[in-house]
Amino acid sequence: MTKMASNPPVWYIKWVATICVMAAVIFRSMGPEWYAYDMFFGTAGTIMWAWVAIVWKDTALILLNVVMTILLISGIIQNIL
Repeated sequence: MTKMASNPPVWYIKWVATICVMAAVIFRSMGPEWYAYDMFFGTAGTIMWAWVAIVWKDTALILLNVVMTILLISGIIQNIL
């Protein structure tokens, strides 16, 4: 049984999250004027990946994505203030 067959919502969220993180990196490479898009897509992607990691019970992915989410949100808050 494939991972998709065993839990389709997680499979789709994993791929949407991956696309979001890749989009964030693309926006980051385009320059500082794309900062808001970078932060939005990065935060969305890491939140989704954290959820997938929790479902999978993968401690390393949970740690990585929760820390990244916190750092990205703090960057958004600093930019707003």
